[in-house]
Amino acid sequence: MDNYDAIQALHRSLPPFTPYVAASLLPQIALVLLVSTFALTFYFSTLPKDSIPIREGAVASLASILGGFGVVALFCSVGVNV
Repeated sequence: MDNYDAIQALHRSLPPFTPYVAASLLPQIALVLLVSTFALTFYFSTLPKDSIPIREGAVASLASILGGFGVVALFCSVGVNV
């Protein structure tokens, strides 16, 4: 029990958690990320078809990454902390 008491005392002495990004900024971040995702998706659909799709892959990958972070920011802004 001595180890448990030491851990409990350490837990009580630590400061509370504060996020790096303020929760009030999450809706704006989600909006920017998701709008840019939809813009890149539209741009992807208008690209000419190349024999080596390097540009297509780059645009699709960037849109996918931005969409993923945008959905996480949107979930966190409505209270679903993932």
